[in-house]
Amino acid sequence: MIKISFPDQSVREYPEGVSGLDIAQSLSHQLAKEVLAITVNNQLMDVTRPITTDASVKLHKWDDVEGKYAFWHSSAHLMAEALQALYPGMKFGIGPAIENGFYYDVDPGDGVVMKETDLAAVEAKMLELARQKNSFTRKDISKADALAYFQTKNDGYKLELINDLEDGTITLYEQGSFTDLCRGPHLPGTEPIKAVKLLSIAGAYWRGDEKRKQLTRIYGISFPKQKMLDEYLVLLEEAKKRDHRKIGKELELFTFSSSVGQGLPLWLPKGAALRGRLEDFLKKIQRQYDYEQVITPHIGQKELYVTSGHYAKYGKDSFQPINTPAEGEEFLLKPMNCPHHCEIYKFKPRSYKDLPIRYAEFGTVYRYEQSGELHGLTRVRGFTQDDAHIFCRPDQLKDEFKKVIDIVLYIFKTLDFANFTTQVSLRDPLNQEKYIGSEENWIKAESAIIEACEEKGLETIVETGEAAFYGPKLDFMVKDALGRKWQLGTIQVDYNLPERFELEYVGADNQKHRPVMIHRAPFGSMERFVAVLIEHTAGKFPLWLTPEQCVVLPISEKFNDYAEKVLKLLNNSDIRAVIDDRNEKIGKKIRDNELKRIPYLLIVGEKEMENGEISVRKQGDGDKGSMTVNSFVELINQEVATLLGEV
Repeated sequence: MIKISFPDQSVREYPEGVSGLDIAQSLSHQLAKEVLAITVNNQLMDVTRPITTDASVKLHKWDDVEGKYAFWHSSAHLMAEALQALYPGMKFGIGPAIENGFYYDVDPGDGVVMKETDLAAVEAKMLELARQKNSFTRKDISKADALAYFQTKNDGYKLELINDLEDGTITLYEQGSFTDLCRGPHLPGTEPIKAVKLLSIAGAYWRGDEKRKQLTRIYGISFPKQKMLDEYLVLLEEAKKRDHRKIGKELELFTFSSSVGQGLPLWLPKGAALRGRLEDFLKKIQRQYDYEQVITPHIGQKELYVTSGHYAKYGKDSFQPINTPAEGEEFLLKPMNCPHHCEIYKFKPRSYKDLPIRYAEFGTVYRYEQSGELHGLTRVRGFTQDDAHIFCRPDQLKDEFKKVIDIVLYIFKTLDFANFTTQVSLRDPLNQEKYIGSEENWIKAESAIIEACEEKGLETIVETGEAAFYGPKLDFMVKDALGRKWQLGTIQVDYNLPERFELEYVGADNQKHRPVMIHRAPFGSMERFVAVLIEHTAGKFPLWLTPEQCVVLPISEKFNDYAEKVLKLLNNSDIRAVIDDRNEKIGKKIRDNELKRIPYLLIVGEKEMENGEISVRKQGDGDKGSMTVNSFVELINQEVATLLGEV
C-alpha cells in the first residue's frame, strides 16, 4: 500500500500502482467523470498513469488551469489526427496548449495552401473522431526506436526534435490513427471534447527561426460543452471590439512603422500624454513613500549582465552585443534595469542608517522577441518598466514588502481593477539549476513574502516553479472587464544580486553586511499596462487620464467665436478640451464625438451664448443641464479628485 496526501491535508492508503482515475472513483463517481489530469508531487501527469510511491496529489477538473491544459493539449493532438486524415502526407511540428486553446504548426506540403475556409471541414472531422472515444495511450520507447518510427513516416520535424533530446526514454502518445512525440499529459480519451472552433491560420517559422521554413500555424479552442463555446465566441467578438490595436489607432494613441522595426511602438501625441499622466500618477505615489528617481543609460557593457546572471539566463533573447571601435569592447541594449541600479547603490559607502534606499526609474529595456510572438503593445521588443529597487536591511524587508503591496492595491483601486488574485511564485525544488543563490537565502526570501501576504490579509495561491531565477515573487493577476486574466504588478525578493555585485552597508556593529533587494513594478511595463487598460475600459478612460476630457460643439458656424472663448477658458483652467467646428448638424457631431469616447460634450448655441453658459452632456449619462464654464470646471475637478481618492 502507498499513502496519498490530498490538498486538504487528509491522507488515504491505496494499492501501489493506483491511478488518479482510480483515486477519483474512490472519492466520487461524479469526480471520476470530471477529472482531466492530476498533479503528483508537483508534476502534472495523465490521470491514467500509475502511482507507485507515497505522493501528494491534486486532481484537476475543467475549472483548473491544469485541467484546461490537458484538455487543450489533447485537442491539439485530435486536430493533428483530423489533419492527417484530410491531408495525407502532412508533416507535423509542435502542437502545445496555450493560454486560451491550442495550436499546431504543420507543413501541408509543397503547393498546398490552407485557407480559413478549410477549417470548418477540419472541425467536423475532429468532432467525428472525438465521438469514437479513443483513448490517449502513452508509450515509453528508446530514442533509437523513436527515430526509426518517425523515419518511416518521413517526418523530418519530429526527427529533429528527437535528435535534440538526451539519450534515454522517449514518450509517444497515440489516439486513434495518430501517434505523436509528446511528454503529455493528456485526457484519458477523446470523449470529453464536445465542442471545437478553429479560430485562425497564421505563418510561423519552424522553431521560431526566421531563417527556417515557414509553417502553417492553426489556432483553435475546445470545450466540454457547446454552451461554453457559444459563450466564448460571444466574448471573442466583444474582445475584437476592445482590441487595443484597433482602439489605439482610432484614438491616435500609438502606431508602428516597418521602417523603425517590428515590435518598437511609436507613441503619438495623445498616447504620449496619456502615458505621461500615468507616470506622473505613479511618481506622486512614490514621492509619498520616499522613492528617489534615477536615470540609467539604454546600453551597458556585456560584462554587467554576465555579473547579474541575466546574460546566462536571457542572453539568447537579448539583442546581440554591440561592438564598438575599441577592440574587444561589447555592449548590450539594456535587458533589465536592476544591474544599473546596483551600480548606483555602489556609488558611495552606505550605513545601516541610510537604509532603506528606494530607487525608481521609468527605464526602457529591450528583448528580442521572435516576430511571430509580437502582438501590439502586449508583446514588444522595446518597453518601459515602471521599475524600482529597494535596498534594505533584512529586518526591514517585510515592512518594505508590505508598503509595496499597499502601492499596488491603491493603483488597482484607482484604475478600477477590482477583480484580481495574488500568486506567490516559488522555486521548483526539483529543478535547482534554474536558480542562483543559496538554499538559506531562498528560504528567507520565500518566508518573508508568505508572512507579508498573511499580515496584509491577502488570499494567495502558491505556484511552485514560477519564481524569477534570482528570487521568489508575488504576482498580481488581474481580470479585466471580459474576465480575461493578465499578470500586471510584480514584487520580488532578491538576496542574490547583492551578493553578485558585492553590495554592502556598515551595520551598527561596525561590520560590513549585505542588503536585501526588492524589485517591484506595479504596472509591469507601460506598453502592456496601457494595452490592458484600453481593453478593460474599451478606450473609455477615467476622466483624469483620458486624452480629451471634453469637446465644445457649436450648433452652427454663428457660434464658433463663442465656442473658441469657451475653449480658451477651459484650457486656462487646465481642462483638456478641443473644439469641433465642422459644418455638420449637431446630432452628427454628438454621435461622432461619442464614438471618440470623449467623456463630456459641451453644446453651445444662441441661448448658451446669451447666458454665458454651456449645455453639458455626459458620455453614457445623457443631458446634465446648462451651467457656467466655472461651474463645469469645478465639476470636472471634483470628479477627478474623487476618482483619485483625494476627497
